[in-house]
This record gives sequence, C-alpha cells and structure tokens, in this order.
Amino acid sequence: MSTLVLQRKKSKLWRELNAVAAIVARDITLFLKSPATMIMSLAMPLVMMGMLGGTLAQNMAGGLAFNYGQFMLVGMLVNMLVMTTTMGMTSLVEDHTTDFTQEMLVSPVSRYAIVIGKILGSSFGGVVSMFGTIVVGLFMGITLSLGQLLLIFALSPLICLSGGALAMLVIGLIKSNRTANLAIMIVVMPQMFLSGAIIPINHSSGVLLVLSRLLPMTYCLDLVRAVVYAGTPEYASIVMFNPALNLAVIAALTAVFLVIGTFFFARSEKNR
Repeated sequence: MSTLVLQRKKSKLWRELNAVAAIVARDITLFLKSPATMIMSLAMPLVMMGMLGGTLAQNMAGGLAFNYGQFMLVGMLVNMLVMTTTMGMTSLVEDHTTDFTQEMLVSPVSRYAIVIGKILGSSFGGVVSMFGTIVVGLFMGITLSLGQLLLIFALSPLICLSGGALAMLVIGLIKSNRTANLAIMIVVMPQMFLSGAIIPINHSSGVLLVLSRLLPMTYCLDLVRAVVYAGTPEYASIVMFNPALNLAVIAALTAVFLVIGTFFFARSEKNR
C-alpha cells in the first residue's frame, strides 16, 4: 500500500513539473516569436539606464559616499527583472479573454503550478533585459565583476517570483481586463523610485517610507546589494537591512501575495 501511495505522489509531482515546464516553454516561444517584445526588452534598459540614469548620475551623484554608477547598475538589473516579469504576467489577462486560462485550470494540475510556470515563463524577458542593461552599463563605463554578476543571476529566480506574485495579487483582485493592465503599470513604474533602484531611499520618511516598505522589490534590491557590496567600505552606506531579514520578508510577502492572488484569480475563472 505504501509503495502504491509513493508511486502516486511521484506521478503527481511529475505531472506538476511537466505542467510548469510546458507553460514556461509556451511563454518563451511566444516571446521569441514576437520581435517587438524582444526589441522592447532590449530597448528599455537603454531608455531607463542610459537616459534617466545617466541624467541622475551627472546631476546628483557628486556628494555620495559611494560609486553611483555601480549603485544604479545593480538597481536597474533588479528593476528589469521585476518590471519585465510583472508586465509579462499581464498575458494572463489576455489568456482570460481567450478562455485559455479556463482550459488550464480544469486540467488535473495544481493552480499554483500554473501560476509558477507563468511567472518563470515571464521572467525570460527579464533575463534578456538584464543582458541589455549590462551592455548599456559597459557603454557607460559601469561594470561589475563576474562574481558579482553570477551572484545576481543566482538570486534572479527569487526576484522574479516576488515580482510575479505581486502581479498575481493585482490580477486576482481586479476583474476588468483593461483595469488590470492599467493597475499593473501603476504598480510597476513607481517601484523603480520607491524601492531605491536609482535613487537612495535610506532617509525616506512619512508616506514614502511606508510605501517603500510594502514593496517586495525594496527587499530584493537590498538583498542583492548586500551580496554585491559584502566586505566593501560602501556596505554600511548602501545596505539598509540584514540580509536574513530581507530574505524572510521577501519569502513572506511572496507567499501571501501568491496565495491571495491565485485564490481570487482561480475563483474569478470558476465563476465565469
């Protein structure tokens, strides 16, 4: 009996993993078949880091106690991952209109496998944007060591998962397709400033402080910077929280957003 139960559990696990892999492959295929999406993923770092970041570097970086270029590069790498993953999750809204999500939800797989597969598939565009950001940084004379880049890539799945969970919360709570797309944009754009991607937020107060502490990206950025700047004199000026605290908050917010968002999204599909 125990052997039969174990085989059933293994079979269910493989079914869930196959579902995740299939959804990821579908999203990557759709991304590669859309030249406009690929161009935007590569052009976005040029606009944000090259123009916006370059302007800030020339006008506000003089009095800082650290290299603003590297600070901005790390921030934009994380921002590209979160932003592209979050915006990629809006394809769930499109799948909603074509009834594709209903077809997935009635399949014999967990709804969380579907959502995680969607997040991982959406994160592919974020990885492409990361490479674009690194190239723009090279043209601006801003570099990170190979070891630092590998550490950021190692943390990228956690970063994408947190961004996708936040998008899932928005999509799950808002039923209108048009409103959901607008809400995603409203959530995505302010994060770049509120979380400290390009502007230090160590001295934020009032409403700005509260908003920054509610965003998973704030803790993702701080965790990545803690890893990148570990053992350097700039660590105390840049890193705000203990890395263990960052990791715990990211895990908690991601779990809460994912559970709530998935529950409401699945319920809205069921009630159609």
